[in-house]
Amino acid sequence: MKEAHVKVVVIGGGPAGMMAAATAAASGAQVLLLEKNVVLGKKLSITGGGRCNVTNNKPVVRDMLSQYKAEGKFLFSPFMQHGVAETIEWFAARGVTCVEENEGRLFPDTLQAKTITDTVVREVKQSGVKVSLNTEVQAIEKTVAGFQIKVKNSPTILAQACILATGGTARPETGSTGEGFRWLADLGHTVVENSFALVPLTVSDAWVKRLSGITIPSCKLTLMADGKKHSAKRGKLLFTHVGVTGPTILNMSKTVGECLEYGPVTIQVDLFPGEDSEAMNRRFTELFTQNNNKKVRNALSELLPTALVKELLVLLDIDAETQCNSVTRLERHALIDLVKAVPVHISGLLGKEKAVVSAGGVALEEVDFKTMQSKMVPRLFLVGDVLNINRPSGGYSLQLCWTTGFVAGKRAAESK
Repeated sequence: MKEAHVKVVVIGGGPAGMMAAATAAASGAQVLLLEKNVVLGKKLSITGGGRCNVTNNKPVVRDMLSQYKAEGKFLFSPFMQHGVAETIEWFAARGVTCVEENEGRLFPDTLQAKTITDTVVREVKQSGVKVSLNTEVQAIEKTVAGFQIKVKNSPTILAQACILATGGTARPETGSTGEGFRWLADLGHTVVENSFALVPLTVSDAWVKRLSGITIPSCKLTLMADGKKHSAKRGKLLFTHVGVTGPTILNMSKTVGECLEYGPVTIQVDLFPGEDSEAMNRRFTELFTQNNNKKVRNALSELLPTALVKELLVLLDIDAETQCNSVTRLERHALIDLVKAVPVHISGLLGKEKAVVSAGGVALEEVDFKTMQSKMVPRLFLVGDVLNINRPSGGYSLQLCWTTGFVAGKRAAESK
């Protein structure tokens, strides 16, 4: 079969790959985008619980990069070329307005991931990118002139430049199965072992599982590793049928996984983070006095979800039918101690099937971040989740895709 020739080939039709392809085409290059799924943006369409957390509202580059911790020092150049402000403008120019939620998270005003997916897919097509769906790449070989891309049941593709946007290994059902790492290793890159950075936690407490679907909008979560305080964060907590999740839990998960290797891990949940024990004593005393003839479960349900109240009373061995005027001083203080530090015993982390993003990837020292080009393989550009960059939940992963995709697309189009 006859070989196909193209200036830039992009492997992977996720957010980074689509941004790279559209930008390269808009910069004048002939671009071919290869995607093994039957649609573009399969994972993008389910991000943010189906609402798509597009980015985080930190337009000052240094503020944004501080969220990427040690890896942030590598990202200054690409974020100066296309950062948060440019991403917001890019989507606004295409009719997408963003709305801000807690901790700076930006979502499309439709609150539907489909809005973002449709917008980027439309841009890919309108910019003139040739898209090949249901196309499985089997190998990438470097040649003197560029790259030879071997595709299953199709002609070999010859490309002057190659942008690798195959993602990590999180949510493998969307196509993120890690073959890009194998190709990169074969091309001489150092690939840091893949792990899962943002995953829900499983617990051993039966009562937690009975609370599936209950949300605590604001609480303090203290990580106890082998009986000692490790760290604490404030945020939202969601109970599931196997454990706990939510943005704060996801951001703690990598640390929890590391701590579990050395001993037991417990998360203490402070249900009233803005009040100390003395304030809680006044609050509960007043609550029970004002509701002295009510059952304790009904009075406490004014402050906490009813299902949670029931489980807390069981933990304390307090009869839920007890009238408030019969609650003893010892029982009141035990209740205060519990709501300030509800122990949740962590048994493990959910696997890659539930991971939001995976950690690991190409060693950052092997990438020229001014261009996103490999230092090991000329005209090979690396974007998105193939890079070994840990990032928290909150729009930081997608912004990394928009940024690296834009820079790689522009520079690949300029490559000679």
